[in-house]
Amino acid sequence: MRILLIEDDPMIGLSLTRALHDVDMSCDWVRDGVAGESALIAGGYTFVLLDLGLPRKSGFDVLQAMRGRGDRTPLLIVTARDEVDDRVMGLELGADDYLIKPFGLKEMMARIRAVLRRNDDLAVHIVGNGELMLDMLTREVTYRGKTLQLPAREFALLHALADRPGTILSRTQIEARLYELNKEVGSNAVDVLIHYLRKRFDNEIIRNVRGVGWMVVKSPL
Repeated sequence: MRILLIEDDPMIGLSLTRALHDVDMSCDWVRDGVAGESALIAGGYTFVLLDLGLPRKSGFDVLQAMRGRGDRTPLLIVTARDEVDDRVMGLELGADDYLIKPFGLKEMMARIRAVLRRNDDLAVHIVGNGELMLDMLTREVTYRGKTLQLPAREFALLHALADRPGTILSRTQIEARLYELNKEVGSNAVDVLIHYLRKRFDNEIIRNVRGVGWMVVKSPL
């Protein structure tokens, strides 16, 4: 799961980022509303944590623009604003839930899970090409009759490719889906993950397009 955190407080941001990493969730942390909006437009997130009192552009404005574009990514407001009018405004603009600071990390994780459950009917749980199938709820992969539950990063790489079978992704595009913003990534990190996946299943699970990138075939032969 890849989460976007839009939060200007450095202590809160660092604490939430660490907490999400501890449960194998990838987290991109940006510190103002303009950067948050840019990250949302770039896309690829499963969930958004949004503060309201942001520099450059308020959380309300970010949320309104996001929903106005038709972006339905589940979103939890996390803010110190406890006025009823603020809560009503956030929910009416399209937030899925509203959490008032200070809060416990366990409560935040419970709220995230609850929002995701409520959005289950909007989500596609199974992706793939018929031969390769990924279950987004259990993180299980089935390929040619073999089913395994994969580590988070291997699953994320395979999801990036299987989400649009037949589409070639470059190394840079895959790294953007797997790793946090501004994080230094080893030059062979993608190659290592692909090696692990081929070893678990077989070499045909991911096809290399020389000089371009990698893909999952659109339909099995």
